[in-house]
Amino acid sequence: MQYGICNLGIVPIRLEPSDTSEMVTQALYGDFFKVLEQRKKWSRIRFYFDNYEGWIDNKQYLEIEESNYSQLKSADIYLSKDLIEFVSDNLNNLYPIPVGSNLNGIDLLQHKFEGTAVNTISEKENIVNTSFLFLNAPYLWGGKSPFGIDCSGFTQMVYKLNGYKLLRDASQQATQGEALSFIEESEPGDLAFFDNAEGNITHVGIIMKDNYIIHAHGKVRIDRLDHSGIYNTDKKTHTHKLRVIKKIV
Repeated sequence: MQYGICNLGIVPIRLEPSDTSEMVTQALYGDFFKVLEQRKKWSRIRFYFDNYEGWIDNKQYLEIEESNYSQLKSADIYLSKDLIEFVSDNLNNLYPIPVGSNLNGIDLLQHKFEGTAVNTISEKENIVNTSFLFLNAPYLWGGKSPFGIDCSGFTQMVYKLNGYKLLRDASQQATQGEALSFIEESEPGDLAFFDNAEGNITHVGIIMKDNYIIHAHGKVRIDRLDHSGIYNTDKKTHTHKLRVIKKIV
């Protein structure tokens, strides 16, 4: 088994080993993983954090030893806290990194970081506060940063910054936590899931107080939430049909 770590700010992870293939998620700086299959130009990887799999360009990660991987997974996670920060190498070259980057591999990568880091489990009420970091970030399928993010990438990163682990896709996140019967039972920070005409869960957002929800739809935005689903205040119509509310924390 081989192992790797992302040494760049934001790297696309693709469905197939091709630059033209769909981006299914992203590796942020410091994310580490197992290398399941290595080809001449691409490697199929499985992230430690959420077990998500995809293909990464071999030029966009560094191989590490199994002992390094073991140390990384056993350590408390330190994440960058500001929207955008920088790490520097021994030649003082700067590498921009987005909020939520994993800083545990700094020494391994021989980088320096002088910004603000977070590694605590926050109170539940802080989840909504953290979500505002991503407000107005453009929607990007597979994205996980303020420069482009999808609905489940948004919820995963917000929870991660507060010390909680969510799976990657909305349908996977819907398997976590405790289901609530009514919106009235929910609290700010709970997750609301929405399905399509076929009954498949395809969307997720973070519940706020007073029947509002923050979610990634075109951009990270705030809309109304009722028993039918999400009411888009710009379009004056419901855009997503409510399926279930889950209490994760």
